Amino acid sequence: MAFDGITTAALCDELNRKLSGGHIAKIIQPEPCEIILTIKNNAAAWRVLLSADATLPLACLITDQRTAPMTAPNFCMLLRKHLAGGKLIDVTQPSLERILVFRIRHNDELGDSREWKLILELMGKHSNLILVDDKGVITDAIKKISFNVSSVREVLPGRTYFIPQTQNKADPLTSDEEVFLSSVFRVSRPLYKALYESFTGLSPVMAEEICYRAGADPDDDASLADEPLKTHLYHMFQLMMDDVRSRNFQPAVYIRDGEPVEFSCLPLTMFHQLESRSFTSVSSLLTDYYAEKELRTRIRQRSSDLRRIVSTALERNGRTLALQEKQMHDTEKKDKYRIYGELLNTYGYDLAPAARELKAVNYYTNEPVTVPLDPQLTPAENAKKYFDRYTRLKRTAEALTERIRNTEEDVRHLESIAESLDTARDEADLDEIRAELVEYGYIRKNSASGKKRSQKARPLHFISSDGFDIYVGKNNYQNEEVTFHMARPDDWWFHANDIPGSHVIVRGEGKELPDRTFEEAGRLAAHFSKAHNAPKVEIDYTLRKNLKKPTGGRPGFVVYHTNYSMMAPTDISGIREADET
Repeated sequence: MAFDGITTAALCDELNRKLSGGHIAKIIQPEPCEIILTIKNNAAAWRVLLSADATLPLACLITDQRTAPMTAPNFCMLLRKHLAGGKLIDVTQPSLERILVFRIRHNDELGDSREWKLILELMGKHSNLILVDDKGVITDAIKKISFNVSSVREVLPGRTYFIPQTQNKADPLTSDEEVFLSSVFRVSRPLYKALYESFTGLSPVMAEEICYRAGADPDDDASLADEPLKTHLYHMFQLMMDDVRSRNFQPAVYIRDGEPVEFSCLPLTMFHQLESRSFTSVSSLLTDYYAEKELRTRIRQRSSDLRRIVSTALERNGRTLALQEKQMHDTEKKDKYRIYGELLNTYGYDLAPAARELKAVNYYTNEPVTVPLDPQLTPAENAKKYFDRYTRLKRTAEALTERIRNTEEDVRHLESIAESLDTARDEADLDEIRAELVEYGYIRKNSASGKKRSQKARPLHFISSDGFDIYVGKNNYQNEEVTFHMARPDDWWFHANDIPGSHVIVRGEGKELPDRTFEEAGRLAAHFSKAHNAPKVEIDYTLRKNLKKPTGGRPGFVVYHTNYSMMAPTDISGIREADET
């Protein structure tokens, strides 16, 4: 989600409450577009991160230490000169713009008090951090912008600072009904787009939320809205702005399938079906949200080489299997050659010399058969030739049967590893997958031997609505662990029918499981399977004591002959994941 004006307002409120009146004790610039101010206030030291990075513009209070470069950049030195030791008067936000203004009073070299503004513009690729003096003139910026780069506004020392008005948007905090109606419904465009294009600070997500609260379809044409809908939308819009004006913020992250998908400082009722996680401050929300996003991005990047290895091996085995099946199809002629030999031995005694064919009746089917002959060979020699062909093809079929079985097993194994890569959540999971690829020869052993192993990975742990522990393996090693080491004979085991997926174990503790727990375990097995994008998946479930591991089988592979089946949806929202920390 974009760092919109409402999030900026919530952050401004938090920074004001915690930092106003404090003194700037330290200024560092750990990254080219990132400044960290240490502000001491009310016997506490706060570190505030101000980032104008184009890919992740951000402002929040942080708790971790950052390392400053040996030589401070020029912009950092300038801030130290004019702001270090100064008093933070307040933090403000113009209208509902994505802008934070830090007003700082500082004594210069002559002891004269001057007021400075450190302005953070959180505007995507146009983000910037600008130092402005008490006359509104730019002293310097972390990114200098000339007219060669932007025709809208120069950001250079000596230029007067102003907020660029590149879009004709109204202030949502001061707009009345007349402004709302004339701005939103004047042209043909989707309703949610009309909202965020008409007012500063509204993101597309918040515009959709206003539509949802009003019971309107966000994709409907704004110019065709009737009067009752216009009035209802305006009231929902004003209720949201009332929350902003009264600082009634409720920071939360919304989670789908275990992954954060949106964050907001006002409730997103349109995501009522998703799991949500509340926070006591905007800074903690932003820190947690972006840390989780960064971790998942890093996991995807780290798994890319493993995905490439698995994909290549699957393609190779697929080609091999296709060739083997073609060869097996060719061996289907073997029985015809055996019958030809038998018919020659039975009826060949009265053939004329140098005959080119034998017409006979196949005594297995009572159908007429014509057997081609080599006129230079005797009937007995022709029969031997056909029996030799039969024997060769029979041996080939026997060898191919074993090879096809092994290749199909390799394909199933690789598909299970590919599914494990989609389920992996951390470095330890990837280490286990890499170890499995090494063990089965898909990666050379020395290519992974030098890698330092992270801590041991653990299976996922959920708590059913009825209080039963449910464990989910994230890869084949973990499937082996939860099924054959953690599970007891009378625990229940769940798995997607005939497709790669996680083993799911419900610890019964000697009790009879309620139907709701069976249903939730089935949903987990459906979700953590290759068919997780399908609406429903067929799930097999049985007692753990009914499972056996095939001799010499790959990790996580089981056989069973007694089971029940159910159709389970893949949606796992509402199933609580246990806190293992």
